[in-house]
Amino acid sequence: MKTPPISHWHQENLAELIHATGYIRQSLENKLEDKAIQPLEPDAILPISALATLCRLLYLTEFERDILLLCTSLEIDPSLAQLCAKLQGNPQLNYPTLALAIATFPHASWSVLSPQNPLQSWRLIEFGTALTLTQAPLRIDRRILSYLLGEAAFDEQLLGFVHPLAPQLEQIPLAPSQELIVEQLVAIWSELTHPLPTLQLCGGELTAKYAIAKAASMGLGYNLHVMSAAVLTQSPHEIHQIKLRWEREALLSNSLLLLDCDENFPQEPKQAFTVSQFVEQLQTPVIICSEERIYTKHNHLITFDVPPLTYQEQAEIWAIHLGTAANQHQDEITKLVSQFNLSNATIQAACQQLQLQKAQLPQSNLLWDFCRTQARPSLDSLAQPIETSATWDDLVLPEQQCQILTDIATHLQHRAKVYQEWGFASKGDRGLGISALFFGESGTGKTMAAEVLANQFRLDLYRIDLSAVVSKYIGETEKNLARIFAAAETGGVILLFDEADALFGKRTEVQDSHDRHANVEVSYLLQRMEAYQGLAILTTNLKNTLDSAFLRRIRFMVGFPFPEAPSRTEIWRRVFPLPTPIQDLDYQKLGQLKVAGGNIRNIAINAAFLAADADEPVMMKHILQAAQREYLKLKRLLTDEETRGWI
Repeated sequence: MKTPPISHWHQENLAELIHATGYIRQSLENKLEDKAIQPLEPDAILPISALATLCRLLYLTEFERDILLLCTSLEIDPSLAQLCAKLQGNPQLNYPTLALAIATFPHASWSVLSPQNPLQSWRLIEFGTALTLTQAPLRIDRRILSYLLGEAAFDEQLLGFVHPLAPQLEQIPLAPSQELIVEQLVAIWSELTHPLPTLQLCGGELTAKYAIAKAASMGLGYNLHVMSAAVLTQSPHEIHQIKLRWEREALLSNSLLLLDCDENFPQEPKQAFTVSQFVEQLQTPVIICSEERIYTKHNHLITFDVPPLTYQEQAEIWAIHLGTAANQHQDEITKLVSQFNLSNATIQAACQQLQLQKAQLPQSNLLWDFCRTQARPSLDSLAQPIETSATWDDLVLPEQQCQILTDIATHLQHRAKVYQEWGFASKGDRGLGISALFFGESGTGKTMAAEVLANQFRLDLYRIDLSAVVSKYIGETEKNLARIFAAAETGGVILLFDEADALFGKRTEVQDSHDRHANVEVSYLLQRMEAYQGLAILTTNLKNTLDSAFLRRIRFMVGFPFPEAPSRTEIWRRVFPLPTPIQDLDYQKLGQLKVAGGNIRNIAINAAFLAADADEPVMMKHILQAAQREYLKLKRLLTDEETRGWI
């Protein structure tokens, strides 16, 4: 293995450091022989050396510099320990001390004993254990020694939670809208003097904010390091130590800090205050990235909102990464861009995935499925994904209702053409959301219709848990709704608000603060639905409980009637899967059961289990038993009229 060549600067720097430590030996020898000690003038040190740079960055006096060099000399030349012992008149005191430095070097000052002295505040030296502070052993900090030697290093106290940007994130090209933000960041820090304002990147996708911060750091001549805000939930003393350690490292490595609050930003006021305090007291450049704005007590924080990539920007990024294959995928790109709000990094990964798997898998849905998986939102306990397998053949509805559902499908299929190519999106995002209200009794097919639409367009369907969304605390419901829509925007998933009347009931007359806030919740929901680029479906059993102003802003309304006998007969014909063994089923007679489609499915499944237990095909007798149990659950009596002639 070949050793890399030593650069010219490294050679000069090492020679300068050895020369400076030679001055320390000469000074100690002169002190021992009671000779005059000539100070090492700052001009005598090579300006580009690490020693000169360190003294300039940390504003070290000549005496503080000499103490640092004394500790450094012992690391380079261990034989200096004997000289220290002789000067201190004790063989056991074979190490540097403040007493030795004060007695030896010119311009000595007792200020070095202060905790605020640069030697101590910047942790340049470490004190050992002794009876007095001036007799305590001194040792140079390992990071500072590496810096003086010109060796690459990083503060070991910051390892594990402060790190350079991942290499793959450095290779993400920026879209024009993101490059504009970079130009603004660079201009602000280039034109303003210290103390530099804190810059904040809000919203947007995390990798995009990382890429913007990286580009800005390069434009300003800084290295970039990332720290998670999660470490700032420690004690005030530990936070103070982290701040001091980072400020020193930032000066030594010419770095700016990207404080990542996206995933771990504390929600408690006390923790939010800790983040604010850390940023306000930091004396080195810092950029915050977070989903929501962080406010500080002092007005020195400048915020930039990072919007999602535009339709045109996404299309151009797809074309760049697909290269020559872009033309053959043009129609697919149009569908992908209209459906998903993807980051540059995700688009790049999708194109790489296409190249890797094109030989093994059919390509018809490869890009779509990959993007759908990557854009799948994380909604925690606020929503549950629904597996979709229902098709149009499974849906039994009157012609009018089927036509409205077909219209919804048409809007989903052609929204890219209408909104983007035909320019409706340029008029603003209000009213571009596709919203629908499904109303009718339980079991009439509302959820199945949503499944059919999701399955047709290969979209994810999420049922919103209203009990988790609605909060008695003012402002919490809006926060939950914001989380749902923000997470869903990336993948344009179908949102199914079940039993919507519980959340979107009639707005009341304002009699107290709770009534006023309930109206605010409804208004907020209307705004988010109108701007949401996907399909939002509200289901309710009681249409009349919904506010009329709300209904005016719903694009589609589909009533799901209780099925009549012919419809129930058709549902029975379609309810059993093809592999299910059946025998002598009379669908006309089964259609006489006055239950909705959801109940019919329950009866069919229970009948199948009864038949499987008897090792028989599904017959009328099994359905009769299952129907009796379903009616008990519904607290109804199964009449002879409904089951006449079954057995």
